[in-house]
Parts: sequence; structure tokens; C-alpha cells
Amino acid sequence: MDKVTEYYKLVTKSKYFFKPDDLSHFRFERDLGQPGAYPFTRGIYPEMYRTRVWTMRQYAGFGDADATNRRFRYLLDKGQTGLSVAFDLPTQMGLDSDDPMALGEVGRTGVAIDTLKDMERLFDQIDLGKVSTSMTINSTSAILLAMYRAVGIKQGVDPRLLSGTIQNDILKEYEARNTYIFPPRGSMRLITDIFEYCSKELPKWNTISISGYHIREAGATAVQELAFTFANAIEYVRAAISRGLDVDDFAPQLSFFFVAQMNLFEEIAKFRAARRLWAKIMKEKFNAKNDKSMTLRFHVQTAGSSLTLQQPDNNIVRTTIEALAAALGGCQSLHTNSKDEAIALPTEASALTALRTQQIIAFETGVGSVVDPCGGSYYIENLTSRIEAEVEEYLARIEEMGGAIKAVETGFIQKEIQDSAYEDHQEVESKRKLVVGVNSFIDKEEEEIPVQRISPELESKQVNYLKEIRAGRDQEKVNAILARLSKAAQESDNLVPIICEAVEAYASVGEITGSLRQAFGKFRPMVTI
Repeated sequence: MDKVTEYYKLVTKSKYFFKPDDLSHFRFERDLGQPGAYPFTRGIYPEMYRTRVWTMRQYAGFGDADATNRRFRYLLDKGQTGLSVAFDLPTQMGLDSDDPMALGEVGRTGVAIDTLKDMERLFDQIDLGKVSTSMTINSTSAILLAMYRAVGIKQGVDPRLLSGTIQNDILKEYEARNTYIFPPRGSMRLITDIFEYCSKELPKWNTISISGYHIREAGATAVQELAFTFANAIEYVRAAISRGLDVDDFAPQLSFFFVAQMNLFEEIAKFRAARRLWAKIMKEKFNAKNDKSMTLRFHVQTAGSSLTLQQPDNNIVRTTIEALAAALGGCQSLHTNSKDEAIALPTEASALTALRTQQIIAFETGVGSVVDPCGGSYYIENLTSRIEAEVEEYLARIEEMGGAIKAVETGFIQKEIQDSAYEDHQEVESKRKLVVGVNSFIDKEEEEIPVQRISPELESKQVNYLKEIRAGRDQEKVNAILARLSKAAQESDNLVPIICEAVEAYASVGEITGSLRQAFGKFRPMVTI
């Protein structure tokens, strides 16, 4: 009874919390451990949101740097507590805005960034010493990180004080998202270079956000989301250790990115299982000694794939349920999708509603008053253990293949995701799975809503910006740095310092990528059937 009473006092705070006189029914789960302690099933901090709520990091980016800067400052003014940058497809693929392959895509799915000047405009009037920034960038992550560092220095911020995250998770690009450039081996070289560089020069920066989000959005199940994410994570850790890095020197800077889908209880259990799995992997497989190396810190985004073109107001409800799952599951930061994202980029008004959804959950529902609201639930704990066991089966299978890179190169992971996506589609088509407004409760007339549109003039405007930068820079200096970068990529030196030099000389994303491509080559995917 003493332990029960002690536990009861730990998890209850809210004045609205029901306090029965008889606690004999309250089961103390000894095997779950305490919040903030190994294996972290119940949360990575002892008091979780009672001390501080999650970071509200709304994902934004469209058009050029000036338009996105205005959106950033608008959301910060409305109470957003962290930035999250969406880049356009050319930037993600290492293409400049004037590249023929970029035609029609400049500024469409995110902000166009060609040179350091664009990054300077993107963060104009935003103090990088006071805000944490996440950048959803992978193949060109070293370049965008170098640009962010340079902007911070220009603002007078010590790079050692910059905080944020680059996604930098290239393996999931081969598996699910496809914005890769180089073959896996060259890409892994860049990732480990970033690990090494940041462990010394940017210690507060999260060097990778190992992503299950895109794997799940491509059609994977909850179990596959965790299994393939952790298989990738294991590969990254091994690569860093093989470079001579000590696991406890870089592992505390690893972070994760998961989706919150519509199955409320499954998602809560998934997040709990993820924490326990990662703690065990780091302790038992890699002999980590530092608790921070075993701690799974993760960002969550609500599921874009769950949003519907039909009856878009219903998407607010979907996002709310998914965000609640993330909060009950113990996320460290959260992005809530806007209701119009199945149609176009979010309008200012819909982005504000998405932010307000988080704020209502955080400050009006009381979910943050309890450290682990779902702890001890028979269903949740049973589901957590089932997910954990199934993920471990997948991980063992991938290990037998030789690891995640081998599983990618043979197309195994891609095929598993494709099969799951097909099965889910069949469930919806046959109405065994109901989606309101899509295959059930259909309205004959759909209400039109305002749509965010990108001006067709933006592309030529961005190309002109780039031309001006090229005309005004020291071209001989740029050429010399790019030649040195290409040579270094064929050897073993860390490439990040040279990329920083190139960025500061106003070399473009496309030019830097081109120099690396000369050394690494270009990836050609295996076709899976």
C-alpha cells in the first residue's frame, strides 16, 4: 500500500483528479519502472508535462524566403514555441531554382533555398539564439545545416548555442520517400560526418531525426513504422561507431520523428513501446552507459494521409484525436496538420486553427497534469508488449539480411511497405475500413474552402535572386572550394567544414551537390514487384 500511495502522489496533480478514499484497487506495475528511468516506457522525464509542455513546432514553408518568414513570425506571435521548415522539392533534391529539372516545382511544396542569402532572408528578425528550429531536409542536410550555422554567426550567436534538428535520415528516403541523390554508402558518409562535426562544434543540435513518419505515410503498419525506423537507427549508430566515435558522445544528439495516426490506443502503445525498445537497443546492443544515450526523444506530426479532400472540416477532428494520442504517448514536440492540407498548402487561418488545437489540448484538457495517464491500463500495456514483440521479430529478420542497408538494397523494406499500403487500400475500397466522407456518410455537395496558392511569378523571381548572387560573389573562390570539396569526398576527411566554407562564399545548393555527386555518384533504385 505504501508504494501505491507513493505512486498515486507522483502522478496526480490536477485539482479535478478524482481521489477515492480506497486505493486498494490501484495496481502498482513494478515491471514498468518509473517515469524518467530506464527503460523509459512511462516517459523520459520524471514529471513530463507537469514541468513543461511539449514544444509546439508547426511545420511551415512555401514560396520564397520572404513569404515563409512572414508565416514564421505570424505563428510565433500566436504562441508557437519552435520552428519547423518545409523546403521545396528542388532544395530537397539538390537542384537550384534555375535547373531545368526544377521547372514548375520552385516554392511549391516548401520554401525555395538556393544560397545563404535565401537563408538570411528566411530568418530575418528571428533570433536564432532564442528559438529552436527543425529542418525537414535529408540529402542536402549538411548544406542547409551549414547555412543555418552561418546565419546564426551573422546574428552574433555562438554555434555552440544553436538548438534544433535536421532530419538527415537518408535510409528512409530509399525506403519510402525518394528524395535521395547519392547511393547509400555516400549518403551514410555525410551523415557520420555531421555526427562527428556537431558533437564538437554544435553540441546542442540534434544531428538526425530518424523518421518513421514517412514510412508510415507510405503505407506501413504501426509495427513496421517502428521496426524499419529502428533498423535504420541501428545502421546509423554502427556507422558512427565504425568511424571511431564513442556511442555516448553522439547518441544523446539522436532524435526521432513518428506519426500519430487515427487508432488512438494503438498509437499511444506504439510510443510507449518505442521508448522501451530504444532503451534496450542502446543498452544491450551498443553498451551505452549514459542515460541520455538510451532516451528516445521524439517529435510527432499528425497524419497527413488521414486527411481527406472531402468534408475538410472533419480533418480538424482527426487532427485533434491524433494530437491527443501524441500527448498521451509522451512526445517532446508536436506538429498538428491543418484541415486544408489534402487540398493545398495551409492558409494562415487554417494553420492558426491547427496551432490552437495543440494549445487547447495542452492547457484545457488536463492531460499534462498526469505524468503517465495510460500507465497500468491492461489494454494499453498488453498492446505495448505485443507491438514490442512484433517489432523485435522484424529487427531480427533484418539483422539476418545484414542490416538496413542490405534490406534497402534488396528492396525488402520497400516491398513490405508497398504490400501493407495495398492491403490498407483494399480495406477502404471494400468498406471494411470506413472513412467518413470518403466511403461512408458522403455528402452530395461539397463546400468550397479558401486555398493557399503560389504565384506563378515566384519562380522567375527566385531565379533572378540566384542570378544576382552569382553575379556579385567571388567566383574564383567558389570554384576553388568546390574543387576541394569534390576531392575531399573521394578521401576520408570530414566534409562539413568545407561545406561551411562553400556556403559562406555563397555557393549554391545545386553547385555543392554537384561537387559531391562527382565523387559519390547517383543512386538508381531497384524495382520491386
